[in-house]
Amino acid sequence: MRVTTIHGPRDIRLEEHPAPTVRRPTGAVVRVVAGCICGSDLWPYRGEDPVREPRRIGHEAVGVVEEVGSEVTRVRPGDFVVVPFCHCDGTCDLCRKGMPAACRNLGITEGGQGEYVAVDQADGSLVTVPGEPTRDDLPSLLALSDVLPTGWHAAVSARVAEGDTVVVVGDGAVGLCGVLAARELGAERIVAMSRHEPRQALARKFGATEVVAARGDEAQEAVLELTDGVGADAVLECVGTDQSVRTALRAVRPGGNVGVVGVPHGVELPARALFGRNIGVAGGMAPVRTYLDHLLGLTLAGRLDAGPVFDLTLPLEQVVEGYRAMDERRAVKVLLEP
Repeated sequence: MRVTTIHGPRDIRLEEHPAPTVRRPTGAVVRVVAGCICGSDLWPYRGEDPVREPRRIGHEAVGVVEEVGSEVTRVRPGDFVVVPFCHCDGTCDLCRKGMPAACRNLGITEGGQGEYVAVDQADGSLVTVPGEPTRDDLPSLLALSDVLPTGWHAAVSARVAEGDTVVVVGDGAVGLCGVLAARELGAERIVAMSRHEPRQALARKFGATEVVAARGDEAQEAVLELTDGVGADAVLECVGTDQSVRTALRAVRPGGNVGVVGVPHGVELPARALFGRNIGVAGGMAPVRTYLDHLLGLTLAGRLDAGPVFDLTLPLEQVVEGYRAMDERRAVKVLLEP
């Protein structure tokens, strides 16, 4: 099969590799109908994360089940499924406590920017989409594999509630999905931090009531001005840099909460400042499967549509251009069609 591999900084290649097989009785192989490039894929692409040896890349996918193991009962060949980026068995003690992202049999989608992916825990992970999805449905469904649940996790971790004032730090796909989540959870005011006009427009479409086009101290001052010097009830941190985390912590009011879902790079939490202002910090890798049934229902009902975060669609053959477009901020998120 063809699959995208990363060999080093800015060295992305589409190569021929053996297709995956069913590796366990609980596993399945899914033919990818749509995959995409994630903002987190840019960390190794830019050299921020080490690439010690060439590896398959891509962890977001939707597609059709091709083959299942002997113990799989919930999905069958021919089903169209959402593939959560983190796989879980759904039965271990941590899954039962609502944290499948720490499943005792945790797996991660590999090669989602390719033609096939393997899932070792099919029954616990894969979610069947009813009916026959069309090509137009793919962006909204693909967003469910990672980016929408991650934005949702940021809002849940920040304890967004009815009537809240919410600040979203980050105007990438996760941040924009955080705006959607905050709106759905009842936030009255949603402040999106963005310096890029197309992303500002999409944030407003998703529910942002105000936009702050500033960073650092200026961003903090702008939020305080909008909130009569108090700060936001909840802040969603969707970038992962030390600056973005500090901006989030400075923008939240005393007693407020920050949901951190940006993959951290060089972040140091100021414990004494958190203590003094009674700020709660939660988040991490999104437990996608916990949210997926609910979010799929909202998506199919037309209440949530994260599909517009995919503002560039390319054939898999042009995956290198897809990385360039996202790296240069010419695209929010690139959908790949094998």
